[in-house]
Amino acid sequence: MRLEDLDYELPEELIAQHPAARREDSRLLIVDRAAGTLTDGRFADLERWLRAGDVLALNETRVRPARLIVRRPTGGAVELLFVRLETDPAATSPPRWRVLARPAKGARPGVRLAVEGGALELEVVAAREAGERVVTITRGDLEATLRDRGEIPLPPYIHRAPEPADRERYQTVFARVEGAVAAPTAGLHFSHEQLARLEARAIGRVQVLLHVGPGTFRPITVTDPTQHDMDEEWFEVSGDAAAALRTSRAGGGRIVAVGTTAVRALESACDANGGTPGAASGWTRKYILPPYRFQAVDALLTNFHLPRTTLLLLVAAFAGEELVRRVYAHAVAARYRFYSYGDAMLVV
Repeated sequence: MRLEDLDYELPEELIAQHPAARREDSRLLIVDRAAGTLTDGRFADLERWLRAGDVLALNETRVRPARLIVRRPTGGAVELLFVRLETDPAATSPPRWRVLARPAKGARPGVRLAVEGGALELEVVAAREAGERVVTITRGDLEATLRDRGEIPLPPYIHRAPEPADRERYQTVFARVEGAVAAPTAGLHFSHEQLARLEARAIGRVQVLLHVGPGTFRPITVTDPTQHDMDEEWFEVSGDAAAALRTSRAGGGRIVAVGTTAVRALESACDANGGTPGAASGWTRKYILPPYRFQAVDALLTNFHLPRTTLLLLVAAFAGEELVRRVYAHAVAARYRFYSYGDAMLVV
């Protein structure tokens, strides 16, 4: 496939800068793959489009306040995004962290960086591509500093500084396990009340995990999308979750993945279990693009994604390229709100 076939023009004003007033106030576009139809709806009415016996697969990752401003000895500011530990924290050597640095030239190997006041100091020990660095903590408590001074890493297309309220509104109501640098945004629409209504209608839910890293959103820059490299991300699907998914399918229910990261967790678990939902955990580089045969997903709830990203390719693999082009043309014309804090679509 060609990436340019899925490009689209988007007016700047359709990029949502804040979430809807309430979680359920978003719009919902229902995409029927078999009929090829598009229906405009409301997220608050999601249960109309689901049925008893269906089960939602929810990514329970929680976003860390992982963005931190530090300074060089000369006083210049550097923004660091703490992606993940590179070494076992129980190891005898100092833990090494993978970070993204901006500007990267301000974080060359050997440079020492510190937060204002010196409560946390670190040293850059390695440089990698695309602004990635490896650092060690030489003084202070990183977790305490992030809790106190760290910012939620909102995406760059949100053209404002993070606000204190973003620490919770950029989290799903079911977020439990901290470790992501971006939210699984399809889940942001749910409220506790709506989840209770779905449960009352015998629509189940299971928790899976994929700690969203920056690689999920990194643009595809190669001409041939099959040559794009995915970053590693940690995923887990428990035995209880896998059993619930199998039971739902056996009873005629559908597995409804809430977000592309839930899809990748489920499909990674299937890869580890011979093609059926099973328990699995580990690092995954799962990359889904057309053509692809889905093993563990019957319906997909997702947001509207940036062109030339792995997220949009996954949706195209699930819905079909021609239908996705129609979806995005309709969403722009109907003035849906796009990206992390935007509206949603349900592909059935």
